[in-house]
Amino acid sequence: MILGTRHMIGVYPTDHEVSKMAFKLSIYPWVHNARYNGETWKEEYIEQKHLTPEEEEALDDEAHLTLVNERNNFPHLPLVNYTTQYGLGCFEGLKAYPQPDGSLKMFRPERNCARMSSSMKGLRMPPIDENLLFEGIRETVQRNAALGFTPRYDTSWETDFWQSGAAVYIRTFAYSESGIGINLSKTPWVITVCTTVSAYFVPGKNEAVTSDRIRATPHGTGWIKTAANYVTSILAKTEAIEEGYMEAIFLDATTRENIEEGSSCNFFALFPGKQLITPALHDTILPGITRDSIITLAKEKGLEVIESDLPVSKVLEEAVECFVTGTAAGITPLGSLTHKGRKRGFSSLDKDSLSMDLLKELKGIQYGGVMDRFDWMTEV
Repeated sequence: MILGTRHMIGVYPTDHEVSKMAFKLSIYPWVHNARYNGETWKEEYIEQKHLTPEEEEALDDEAHLTLVNERNNFPHLPLVNYTTQYGLGCFEGLKAYPQPDGSLKMFRPERNCARMSSSMKGLRMPPIDENLLFEGIRETVQRNAALGFTPRYDTSWETDFWQSGAAVYIRTFAYSESGIGINLSKTPWVITVCTTVSAYFVPGKNEAVTSDRIRATPHGTGWIKTAANYVTSILAKTEAIEEGYMEAIFLDATTRENIEEGSSCNFFALFPGKQLITPALHDTILPGITRDSIITLAKEKGLEVIESDLPVSKVLEEAVECFVTGTAAGITPLGSLTHKGRKRGFSSLDKDSLSMDLLKELKGIQYGGVMDRFDWMTEV
């Protein structure tokens, strides 16, 4: 079945800002739970309290909020631990996309499983077995889909090239054992939950501004998808929104001259001569899976793709288009970038731009409208 409006637009969070976000707190009933016991990973599937999707849709807001909160509560997890106290945790986000034939397909899930393992190693946690995580994710999505907790394909999404399309968002995260002192996690949990996600950035002028904040420093944790990294990102993005922008762009910590990435996304700039530049993967930049996919698509289109330092001055003086990429963002063309009061507009939002062409290509592959010639999609 198709989930109703309540599930799609997320009216439940009491904080009005949270309710505007693409991510919903309406966690689906089935959860995958794996824990390392010092020798091996033990896993289980947990079915939380739920009604049918139709019955939940019929609940009033207060009753449904109560049910959602119950599903978002895991009493067996310790309140005080290295994750909640010190940010020693990491996570992954990936999506399962509704297909025209009624099936669901995940986008490059093996890459997310590999990155989760890498992040846990970076935090000196015992890494999750990648195959166990892959099968746990797929089985969790399958079980929720069998209950009807998943959006179905809507042909109206095609009118804006699937930018308004909904998907199953899969969040896998590590959570440590009890602890109050500064220490490492030896027996963490890795938990996988699912919910519905829609467009991350609201369509508009898509203007961005550089932030004075520093997201990551050399020899730090910038390359790890750790929870701790997102504090600065949240602050910078909030400040950008308060100033009337959509997104914050971080510069490097050493020279303060080179673009690194957005608040939760990688950065690309197109220059004359079909030259596409994205910041090289130093240890301060997250190796994005969508980033890697866009590099592949751009090369196929005959562009020269360069991974190197990217001075903000070069972007302001020469760039024709700019866009950001990520699991949540997909591809989001930027209409302008402002740095120290200097603003440059881009043609990224034009219907015949490279940014829009790549957006249509990627979304088309994900939603089954374009041939998956790279075998990126895995059926649930």
